[in-house]
Amino acid sequence: MKIVSWNVNWIRAVIQKWFFDWVKENDADIICLQEVKAFEIQISSEIRFHLSDYDYLWHKWTRPWYAGTAIFFKKWIEIVEKKSEFPFHEFSDEGRVTEVAFRYWENVVHLLNVYFPNGGDHADGTEMLSYKLDFYEKMRQYIQSIRDERDDVIICGDFNICHTEIDIARPKENENSIWFLPIERAEMDKLEDDGLIDVFRRLNPDLKDQYTWWSYRWWARERNVGRRLDYFWVSPELFDRVKNMQHQVNVQWSDHCPIKLELW
Repeated sequence: MKIVSWNVNWIRAVIQKWFFDWVKENDADIICLQEVKAFEIQISSEIRFHLSDYDYLWHKWTRPWYAGTAIFFKKWIEIVEKKSEFPFHEFSDEGRVTEVAFRYWENVVHLLNVYFPNGGDHADGTEMLSYKLDFYEKMRQYIQSIRDERDDVIICGDFNICHTEIDIARPKENENSIWFLPIERAEMDKLEDDGLIDVFRRLNPDLKDQYTWWSYRWWARERNVGRRLDYFWVSPELFDRVKNMQHQVNVQWSDHCPIKLELW
């Protein structure tokens, strides 16, 4: 099974480029998108035509031109449950979470497609770091409720945190920057404490200069001055079925690159 995750930073922009070629080339069984910044009603007929092999789940939200997630899944996959919004109502108006549960081998896997809050101040000065930390706490509670049912879990998407120094260019210069604050990085420590596994880092514990996001400014991507913000985390039972994971750094139609997980 192949699963891809990508923060597209506006779906209507990437489909004007080579998005459908990318879909065809990957032939993924499941496609998870973040920051689609569109309502379901705005999905073009072109998307429906080119993704005819897929069913999809679009977020339920009320805030326009902001956030939003979507999951496309091959029609052969046995879906047992779909959720188009986060069960915590204080976070449900931005479409940050979509979820499908499907049968895989002899178990049920819950795939959570998540666009975690940025945590930086809003333009009006509203402090959003506490909102971000609260979101992480609620997400951990929700994941635990799934695992309490003895189901496997995959969490993918834009986590908006660089976990360790190896996950960010120039860590010393950014130690007081959002996305790399100690209080944020501690949230990922908690995910590890809960038994979840960061797939890429478990497979590549010492591999440096591996990023998934680059600023549009100062030729950051060309100089590979980036951050690893996009992840696949899995429950330990599922990690045994991981075949491979990669960053598709050559796909450049967003400030994020896609990431791809392959399972046996």
